[in-house]
Amino acid sequence: MAGWGITAFTACLPCRSWGFTAVFCGPHRGLSTLFARKKLERAPQWPPACRQKTSLSFLSRPNLPNLAYKKLKGKSPGVIFIPGFRSDMNGTKALAIEEFCKSLGHAYIRFDYSGIGNSGGVLEECTVGKWRKDVLSIIDNIADGPQILVGSSLGGWLMLHAAIARPGKVVALIGVATAADSIVTQFNQLPVEAKKEVEMKGEWVIPSKYSEEGVYHIQYSFIKEAGYHCLLHSPIPVNCPIRLLHGMKDDIVPWHTSMQVADRVIGADVDVILRKDSDHRMKEKADIQLIVYTIDDLIDKLTTST
Repeated sequence: MAGWGITAFTACLPCRSWGFTAVFCGPHRGLSTLFARKKLERAPQWPPACRQKTSLSFLSRPNLPNLAYKKLKGKSPGVIFIPGFRSDMNGTKALAIEEFCKSLGHAYIRFDYSGIGNSGGVLEECTVGKWRKDVLSIIDNIADGPQILVGSSLGGWLMLHAAIARPGKVVALIGVATAADSIVTQFNQLPVEAKKEVEMKGEWVIPSKYSEEGVYHIQYSFIKEAGYHCLLHSPIPVNCPIRLLHGMKDDIVPWHTSMQVADRVIGADVDVILRKDSDHRMKEKADIQLIVYTIDDLIDKLTTST
């Protein structure tokens, strides 16, 4: 690669057997079609473990850390999974989506951010901006043709940035508990004295049941840098189809964040799907089914549209 080295919600559909609510923004053929037809018969048949496996590869970048990734070759559009905060490419959702893409014969990529997993770099030196560059590096140098991005939590924030930066290659987005602006929003909600204390200490200690230590240590410099990448303060120039899935029991990123994203994006083909009993990770069987059905529906939409 050269240079390297919804406005208003128009309908609300309760899906009782699934336990989620879909909110459709604007006239389009979306998930309502999926549930109305017998397409669910094409639901994922999880492949046996003996199926072909992706091998670990590395993207070398001048003056930037190497990125570890796994690529499954297949049909277009391809699918790229963008992990959450401090998560690697081997999570439940990333692996389940890979198996689903195998079953359909579609291309798929999963990767580790710099400073995470098998990628190079130092975690403490990473920022939202650097991870944004990681996503664009994968899209520019590893992905072939049009791509559907599936972003989990922080990955949902970064997928929006990728869609803005690469509108010709990113053809659809699926956000899972999309954490747009989340770390900055949470910090700004702290009392003034608490924010001053974080600034003085240079670190914000956040309790988290998803961390082995029970807390996350967030550098104040990380929060400040993240502020340069906030999107919810103005219209988000993304026109491709967007599906935003969110658990109503998410105690990390409120489901209202997905509603804000839907309101801010300028495109009309936006669905917000809320699962009543799902938490932030959305990794239970029914959550995974919803994610892969959503991928399947978008693939169908993109390959059959004229």
